[in-house]
Amino acid sequence: MTSLYIVPTPIGNLKDMTFRSIEVLKKVDLILAEDTRNSIKLFKHYKIKTFYESFHMYNEHKKLNYFINKIKSGKSLAIISDAGTPGISDPGYLLVREAIKNNISVECLPGATSIIPSLIQSGFPSDKFVFEGFLPLKKGRKKRLEFLSQEKRSLLIFESPHRIIKTLNDMIIFFGKERQISISRELTKIHEENFRGSLFDALVFLENKKPKGEFVLCLEGKK
Repeated sequence: MTSLYIVPTPIGNLKDMTFRSIEVLKKVDLILAEDTRNSIKLFKHYKIKTFYESFHMYNEHKKLNYFINKIKSGKSLAIISDAGTPGISDPGYLLVREAIKNNISVECLPGATSIIPSLIQSGFPSDKFVFEGFLPLKKGRKKRLEFLSQEKRSLLIFESPHRIIKTLNDMIIFFGKERQISISRELTKIHEENFRGSLFDALVFLENKKPKGEFVLCLEGKK
């Protein structure tokens, strides 16, 4: 088997797990999970009994060489995040980079992601787009927003429920209140919700309810 597998997991609906992903997780020697308390639900659902260890943003630097040495000793590893594809605003990048440096074979499986569904159902051009991840919290935030306001391609940004209102207010300042936005919340889950309209309308919409869940913002590029 390939020594290191990058395995996407469902972003909400457990039925979005691929047959191949289940097969790989059952066959590897060790699974690295971002949050084992969350991943154990997936393991139980698909009867995955492979041994697992935690691997997240707070310990990835400390454990990096430990897991690389495990692979070099002949073990096959798979890495998963809480949801979606590892390495996309989640742990995974450092491990992949180090594996490549050590001539370790790496294979990334296709699977669930919130980015593409959010873009496609926005109705904005999808032939070219920019994924920004999370915006800076403080340092460099205004400068980054000013830069992104000039982007002509569709723009995708992740945001949390407790910062969504602030982010929309900031975007109105730099993008203008009429810039069109599509907001996807809790994709594939029971309470999935999608909003399309101007930044101002989006702000009014969310101010009238308590934002919950994870958000993907898709903004129309500058005309």
